[in-house]
Amino acid sequence: MPATLMNERDLEFMLYELFDSEGLASRERYQDHDRQTFNEVINTAKVIAEKHFLPIRQKLDTHQPTFDGKKVHIIPELKTAIDAVNHSGIGSATADYDLGGMQLPPIIASAASSFLTVAGGVGMGYNMLTTANANLLQAHGSDELINTWVKPMREGRFMGTMAMTEPGSGSSLGDLITKAVKADDGTYRISGNKIYISGGDHDLSDNIVHLVLARIQGAPKGVKGISLFVVPKFLLNDDGSIGADNEVALAGLFHKMGGRAQTSTALSFGEKNGSVGYLVGEEHCGLKYMFHMMNEARIMVGTSGAVLAVAGYQYSVDYAKNRPQGRLPSCKDPQSPMVNIIEHADVKRMLLAQKAYAEGAMALVLYGTQLSDDEHTAATEEQRQYAHTLLDFLTPIIKTWPSEYGPKANSLAIQVMGGHGYINEHPVEMFYRDNRLNPIHEGTTGIQSLDLLTRKVPMNKMQGYHATLNEMRKTLDEAKQYNGLQQMTEQLSEALTTLSTTTEAVLSAMATKNIDLALSNSVKYLELFGHVIIAWLWLKQSIVATKALAEQPHQDDVYFYQGKLQAAQYFYRFELPEINLWSQLLIHTDSTSFDMQPEWF
Repeated sequence: MPATLMNERDLEFMLYELFDSEGLASRERYQDHDRQTFNEVINTAKVIAEKHFLPIRQKLDTHQPTFDGKKVHIIPELKTAIDAVNHSGIGSATADYDLGGMQLPPIIASAASSFLTVAGGVGMGYNMLTTANANLLQAHGSDELINTWVKPMREGRFMGTMAMTEPGSGSSLGDLITKAVKADDGTYRISGNKIYISGGDHDLSDNIVHLVLARIQGAPKGVKGISLFVVPKFLLNDDGSIGADNEVALAGLFHKMGGRAQTSTALSFGEKNGSVGYLVGEEHCGLKYMFHMMNEARIMVGTSGAVLAVAGYQYSVDYAKNRPQGRLPSCKDPQSPMVNIIEHADVKRMLLAQKAYAEGAMALVLYGTQLSDDEHTAATEEQRQYAHTLLDFLTPIIKTWPSEYGPKANSLAIQVMGGHGYINEHPVEMFYRDNRLNPIHEGTTGIQSLDLLTRKVPMNKMQGYHATLNEMRKTLDEAKQYNGLQQMTEQLSEALTTLSTTTEAVLSAMATKNIDLALSNSVKYLELFGHVIIAWLWLKQSIVATKALAEQPHQDDVYFYQGKLQAAQYFYRFELPEINLWSQLLIHTDSTSFDMQPEWF
C-alpha cells in the first residue's frame, strides 16, 4: 500500500481556491511571503514527515513512553524528528521574526503541520502545545516572562504545557485546590497535583515550561479566584542556563488507547518547599488568560480530528482501488474477474461519507484558523472585530464537529478495509484510536454544547449567532446564480429556518423551564448547528467547483471537482436531513434523558 499522507490536490483547493490564502501576502505581516514560499514550507513539512516521522509511526504507537521511577524514556528517534521540525523553523512558523519565527499565516502553518500530524501521530503535540503556551505568554505575560521563557520555546530548546486538571476537580475548574503562596521576592510557591498533563515530562527538550492554574492563598472560591503561573521544571541561572530542580515531580504516566507518542502525566508540584511560580498578568485573572491557550488548543483538537479523518479516508480509498474482491450483483458469471471493491455500492457509500465528513471538517478548521489570523491582521479594526466575533462563537463547533465526525470517518475507513483495517499492519485502526481522544480533551462534547448554548448564543445580544447566519446567507445569495446548485441552496435555506426556529425554542425553554431540563439535549443542538455549518461549507466548495468546471479544466481536475459536488450531494441528502429530527426533540424539550433516574441504570 502507498504511504498516503494528505491529499495535496485537496489541500491546494482549500488554501488557494476556497480561502484565497495567496491574498494574505498583501498584508503587512506577510509581505515577505508569496504562494511560492507558502508551498516551499508545506513541502518542507512533507519531506520531514516522510523522512523522520513516517518510518517511526508504528514504533511510536507500539512503544509507549515508560517511567522507571526517576526518568521518562521515549524512543530516541522522536527527538531526532522533532529537532528536524525545530531546525526547519516550522515549529514556530507563525511567530514574530524577532522571536525566531517565520511570520507565516496560521492557515499555511496548519496545512504544513497536517503532514507531520498524519506521519507522526501525536508526536507533534509537544510542539503544538509549546506554540500555544508561548502565544499565551506573548499576549498576556510581562516583557521579562517573554524574554525568559518565550524565546527558548520558539527556538525549540524549551517545551511548554498547560496544567489545569486536578484529581478532584476534572473539568470543574472552579473547584481546583492547587495553592499559591506569595514569597518575599514577589514570586510564588506552588503546591498541588495535576493530572492528564500532555507532554508533562519527557527528555525532548532542556526544560519544560508549565502554565499552572492555582489559587492564591486567601483568594475567593470558584473561577474568580484562579490565577495563572509559569512553573518551569528547572529554574534558570542568572545567565539563562539550566539551574536547580523546581520540585515538579512526575508521579506517573497514563497509558492510553491512542496518542501514545505524547506523554500524559500526573505531576506533583512543591512537595517540600513549594515550586517557584511566576505570576502571569494580574491575580485572579488566570482562567481568562488560560482560555487564550484553551481556545487555540480547541482549534488544534478540531484540526487533529479533521486531519486524521482525511488520512484514513485517503488510505482506504487507495486500498479500495487496488483490492479485488467479489463481483457486482448484476454479474452472474462466477468465472468472470473479480472487481476492485471500490466498484461495490456500499463501499462507495462509506467512502462518500468519509469524504463528506473529512473534507467538510477540514474546511471548517481552516476557516477557523483563518479567522484567528483575521482578528489580528485584517486590514481594518472593524474587520478584525468581526473575525473575533465569528471565531469566538464558532470555537465550540470547530472543536467538536471534527472531533466527533473524524472518528466516525476513521471507523468507516476500517470497515472499508475489512479485516485489513482492523490489524495494525495498516494505520487506519491507529488513526481511529488517536482520534478518539479528540471528543474528550480540551472540553468534552457536553461541555462545548453547554458553552455554545449558555454563553456563545446569547452573548452580546446574540451578536456571534447573527454574524454566523449572516455569513451563510451571503453564500446562499451567491449560490443562487448557479442552476446546478438550486437544490442545495433551497435545502440550506430551509436548514437555516429550522436552526432559527430551534434556537428560539431552546432559548425560550431556558428562560421559562427547569434549566437542567432545557439544557439536557444541548449536545443535539450543537450537532444540529454543526451540521448546518458543514452544509454551508460544502455549498461554498460546490460554488468553487461549479465555477472551475465551467472553465473546462484538465480531465484530472474535472474528476476532482465532480468528486466535490458528489460529496456535497451526499451530505445534503444523507446527513443534513437528520437535523429535522434533532430539531423536534429540542423544540419540544424532550425529557427522555432528563427523566432517567440513576437507580434505573
